Amino acid sequence: MSTTYVTQPQLPPLEEFIPYLEAIWRNKWLTNAGPFHQQLETALARYLGVGHVSLVANGTVALIIALQALGLRGDVITTPFSFVATAHALRWNGLNPVFADIDPATCNLDPDAVEAAITPRTAAILPVHCFGHPCDTARLQDIADRHGIPVVYDAAHAFGVRQSGTSVLRHGALSTLSFHATKVFNTFEGGAIVCPDEQTGERLSSLRNFGFTDETMVSAIGMNGKMSEVQAAFGLLQLDHLSSAIAARARASKRYHEALDGVEGLTLFDTPADVEPNHSYFPVLIGASFPVGREALLARLATRGIFARRYFHPLISDMPAYRRFVGGQSSTPAARRIADQVLCLPLYPGLQQDSQDAVIDTILSALADRDAA
Repeated sequence: MSTTYVTQPQLPPLEEFIPYLEAIWRNKWLTNAGPFHQQLETALARYLGVGHVSLVANGTVALIIALQALGLRGDVITTPFSFVATAHALRWNGLNPVFADIDPATCNLDPDAVEAAITPRTAAILPVHCFGHPCDTARLQDIADRHGIPVVYDAAHAFGVRQSGTSVLRHGALSTLSFHATKVFNTFEGGAIVCPDEQTGERLSSLRNFGFTDETMVSAIGMNGKMSEVQAAFGLLQLDHLSSAIAARARASKRYHEALDGVEGLTLFDTPADVEPNHSYFPVLIGASFPVGREALLARLATRGIFARRYFHPLISDMPAYRRFVGGQSSTPAARRIADQVLCLPLYPGLQQDSQDAVIDTILSALADRDAA
């Protein structure tokens, strides 16, 4: 029996990577913003349509450095429906997460819940473009402006996503990206911070390199958060294949929609007309009227070697490390419902049609079993 995972890394032909490695071997510049590193920052800024990109070691480091660069103190309103790194980055900066509820239509922070959560201690808002669905950036920015606080976006899922013709990464004071192996764009491990100007970019570059401002002088408490030349070179090669990879994701996403849209008890997420998605995930909600519950469907899929994932269950606010922070069961009912129903189906460029058919058939077989009973 073949195995189908929820995602799989996209790798270019190995022979195309060899010349990059040979160049690294020749110049012996392995880290500290070498030529491939510099080329990738420029290429990504151009591709994404943003002012400046600072490459870092991974997406978590990107969040930690972005928050550190703003010098925040106090509470930060964020979502409980995310990967735990979103909250970890706050705690590594000594900030307290305040978990607000989400909009079930997008799985992103609900601006009304954000507004209600603001107190004199609120230092910032940290939304997540969950599954690559754009947040309500206009309303969040309005709230932030009225209260004199910044918005920092965790855009780990939103590489290349555009709304009304503009990159979603242009919103907020800073946006952060993950280039983890399973992301739409990957550099094995890696990440980046997107900012609007070169001056801010220089501060971020200093913080990723221990806080050095020149060869000997340290002006801030930074870290070793640099991306290597091998990762950067791989990223340059990945860019050459990115359009075809996203097109393959789009085709797989379309097949799911055609097969599953309108199925009783199954909720799919629609893409607004003004959004150019990256098809990073395919989440569905398993409602009460579906013949089997979410856990039973997950088990059915597993028996056929299909490993879907409950992104994101449990909520961050339910994890032992975060139960003492504001938010949780009483204040985030929409997030709790989504966490109890969500299932992300396999989606990646190399997903074979027969493997996707097996996913679809397993889901639809639950309906057939009910009708036959």
